[in-house]
Amino acid sequence: MRDRGPGKMTPLDRIVYFELPLIQKIIEDETWLEGERRSCWVASDDPVVIENVCRVILRVGRQLRESIAKKAEDFSQNAAA
Repeated sequence: MRDRGPGKMTPLDRIVYFELPLIQKIIEDETWLEGERRSCWVASDDPVVIENVCRVILRVGRQLRESIAKKAEDFSQNAAA
């Protein structure tokens, strides 16, 4: 892989950067839901939580990426202005 140097981000990197808070929210929600199902505390690295998070991301991934790509594009245009 070619070194892009410090501070250089590909468009995909920018999308991933914007996705991280949404993915964290999905993890928090799925952890809470599994805790409610079991009526006890559940860790976010519980196998059931991980599986559920993966299912949610796979189900909404394309829509999420398209939405984030649009926001990232708007952000870049506003930063350049």
